[in-house]
Amino acid sequence: MRHARRRVVRRVTQLAAVGGLLLGGVMVTQAMASETPGTSAAPSSTADRAGNTGAALVAKLGTSRTAGSWIGADGRPVVAVTDDAAAAVVKKAGAEAKVVPHSMSRLKSATAALRSAPRVAGTAWSLDYRTNQVVVQADTTVSAADWNRLSKVAKSIGGFVRMERSQGTFTTRLNGAQPILSTGGRCSAGFNVTNGQSDFILTAGHCGPAGSIWFADNQGNQQLGQTLKTNFPGNDFSLIQYASGKAGDGADVVAIGNGNGVRITGAADPTVGQRVFRSGSTSGLHDGTVTGLDATVNYPEGTVTGLIQTTVCAEPGDSGGPLFSEGIALGVTSGGSGDCKTGGTTFFQPVTKAMSALGVQLIVSAQNAAGAQGASPAPSASATQSTIAPSSASPGSSAPVTGTSDGETLLARLTDTRNVGPGLLVIAGSLIALVATRYFRSEQDRRAYQRYYSATWG
Repeated sequence: MRHARRRVVRRVTQLAAVGGLLLGGVMVTQAMASETPGTSAAPSSTADRAGNTGAALVAKLGTSRTAGSWIGADGRPVVAVTDDAAAAVVKKAGAEAKVVPHSMSRLKSATAALRSAPRVAGTAWSLDYRTNQVVVQADTTVSAADWNRLSKVAKSIGGFVRMERSQGTFTTRLNGAQPILSTGGRCSAGFNVTNGQSDFILTAGHCGPAGSIWFADNQGNQQLGQTLKTNFPGNDFSLIQYASGKAGDGADVVAIGNGNGVRITGAADPTVGQRVFRSGSTSGLHDGTVTGLDATVNYPEGTVTGLIQTTVCAEPGDSGGPLFSEGIALGVTSGGSGDCKTGGTTFFQPVTKAMSALGVQLIVSAQNAAGAQGASPAPSASATQSTIAPSSASPGSSAPVTGTSDGETLLARLTDTRNVGPGLLVIAGSLIALVATRYFRSEQDRRAYQRYYSATWG
């Protein structure tokens, strides 16, 4: 009976050791066969598909013959033109043409006149390409006297300047996707960027001045980094340098809630009519439509120009959070009016302009960066949207946020592609177990042999 038990123990030990060898081999093979998960910089890409996108046609025809472009309900680009000859060029390129009375040059001159008027906090204006108008908005804080004064300025410019009263107040969203905290308040991280030597968080400029220290927790135990550069008002972007110098795993993923994320593959400028998505640490993931570009907002703290205007909602704490569509980075949350119960207007700092001013590039996965180095550049937002109806657009490809979820199986953790080291340890331990099992079995056989012959010779 005792010998039988010994045989069972030896057999179980051998099977466990063999299983360990197989598991360790899977871990190492899985890791070696996969792409190294490091990060790399990807160049930004703008809407310049030769001859057949709205942006390219506007650039080709000029601002005196066009008045912007947008995405139609069917996903095709629509270009506003001022004459029939320009319309023919647009149609020949496969886009839809809309003849309008006012050129982009005239619309821009109207916004210049508005900027030169006395500043009124709580007002904003943007170019509405689809109606060929400049839309001026005033929130509930604007007095009747200021409203009348601004209305007179608008009337003097021309009938294509439309005045609107809006609900709520235009404020910055201080207080994503992931929350970042400092003594000045709470914001949301935007996108991870790099200058080739250090990694940074690109977020809103109004979140804090240069030198602000940021943490990932309320207790101030997990220091993220320090604000290195900031631009607000005028623009609304800032750069937070990671304390460790590196963004770490998952740098190309933005969180959208419940442990889920979206993988970011490039950066671009948005198009009017495009469906977009915003994530923030307060309100999570929400979507809407781009309604205007080159928007100006007169916040109480100062005036910010060149913003993206959208119908996406946002709330305090969402500031700095990412705006994206189909995995393409578009902007970081600046401010707006309303909330995510009643809706509202939200403005975003274009990410391409911010990265150009700061001298940084978007961080994407090594696999995406390798693809970007080939014949095709990272896709632009307009290029992607030109084949997708706005209602069909999605945030992008899903990816887990850095960290192991509670529902992840042990096997999934053990076969993670980063586990070359643990896999080798499992193999080494299994080999030791096999050798030990073999040694003990040989020792037992030797002793049994001695006992047998000792009894025989005695």
